[in-house]
Amino acid sequence: MKLRALLFAYQELGYVCFQELLARGADVAALITHPDAEGENIWFRSCAKLARENGIPVHETEEVLSEKWPALASSYKPDIIFSMMFRKMIPMEVLACAPKGAYNLHPSLLPKYRGRCPVNWALINGEPRIGITLHEMVKRADAGAIVAQTAVNIGPDEDVSDAYAKLAAVAPRLFGDAAERLALGTAGRAVQDDALATKFGGRGPKDGEFSWDWPARRIHNLVRAVARPYPGAFWTAGGKKIFVWKTAVRGAAQKAAAAGEAESASPLLVRCGDGQLLELLRVQPENGAETAGAEFAIAGKLREGAAL
Repeated sequence: MKLRALLFAYQELGYVCFQELLARGADVAALITHPDAEGENIWFRSCAKLARENGIPVHETEEVLSEKWPALASSYKPDIIFSMMFRKMIPMEVLACAPKGAYNLHPSLLPKYRGRCPVNWALINGEPRIGITLHEMVKRADAGAIVAQTAVNIGPDEDVSDAYAKLAAVAPRLFGDAAERLALGTAGRAVQDDALATKFGGRGPKDGEFSWDWPARRIHNLVRAVARPYPGAFWTAGGKKIFVWKTAVRGAAQKAAAAGEAESASPLLVRCGDGQLLELLRVQPENGAETAGAEFAIAGKLREGAAL
């Protein structure tokens, strides 16, 4: 591929697309990436390590708005700029240095789920399909014309790890083929319909809290959306967080009870706000060990009718 690219990349999707560019013979001028944050669960392969293994200059930063970045980007004389899972907005002055344009890989089916944490939000909302979009970078986040897009189905019990694995399986082909077309000048463009756009913000560990007053499916979707490698969903009892890593919706409760009461201890079935039962399959008390739901019930001496 006759293309000199400047990359802004991080995380597993960034890694697999970076690999694909190298496999197709692109000239990667340099990588701008994030340093791994202390205490963060680094579950993905390192774009920085891949770059260094291939003799590619690496710049690790959490700030791309300083005055040095346009000059630094221009010094590499890129034909094109690619951003893949980079967490910061890149200044237009940087994007302008690439004559063939600047393009971002976004893990959603744009124009839906613009913004932060699109995979997590899609699962929270129970979407049956997720996807990947390569689009032009413009001043507004995730709003540029679409160059390539593909979708994958996501089952109602698959979690965020399953979702990212599916996206990582399809991203290299989509990205590599689009990069080839961009190099040749044959790539098409589809302008996004802003009327169909949805946008979501960032999420933090505190956003994993749920209430038993919620419908069972809503709790279940949150659990699978923030399961490992994310911080997890939890409820609070006695001032302590109790994390739930895996659940299953089991249908209507057979007994009259309040939301949050156990219908049975083995399996651990809890009545939710809509009268449906949620089975707690994997549970972990704060600062404790993860166990099966039934084992958690035994350890906590939970019986039928107990309030969680």
